[in-house]
Amino acid sequence: MKTIHVVAAIIEQDSKYFATQRGYGEFKDWWEFPGGKIEVGETPQNALKREIEEELNTEISVDQLIQTVDCDYPSFHLHMQCFLCHIIKGHLQLLEAENAKWLDCENLCSVKWLPADKEVTEILIRK
Repeated sequence: MKTIHVVAAIIEQDSKYFATQRGYGEFKDWWEFPGGKIEVGETPQNALKREIEEELNTEISVDQLIQTVDCDYPSFHLHMQCFLCHIIKGHLQLLEAENAKWLDCENLCSVKWLPADKEVTEILIRK
C-alpha cells in the first residue's frame, strides 16, 4: 500500500483551532486541519509553511510537533505530522477549502472529521 507523507497545521488562536472543510474528492464535506504533502527535499516545517501560504494566503509560525498519526485509508496509508502553529501575517483566506471554522475544545466534535484528523482532536480535547 502506498504511503503518503503529509503535514497538518493545528492553528491556535484565543483557545480555538482552525478547521477546514474539503470541497472536492472522495472525502468532500469532511473536515480537516489544513496542510498537505511534503515535497522531495522539504522539511516538514517548510512544507507546512508553504502549504498554508498556498491554501490560506497566510504566514504561520510552526511551533511544535503535537502528534504523528498513521492511518490506513482504503487506497493508501497516511503518515501525518501535526504541528501547533500560530498566525504571523495574513487573514486565512480560503483558496481551496469549501468552508472553515474556529472551534474550541468543547466544539471540536461538532463536525465530521477525516479519520486521521479525528485522532488529533482527541489529543487536543485532553490537552
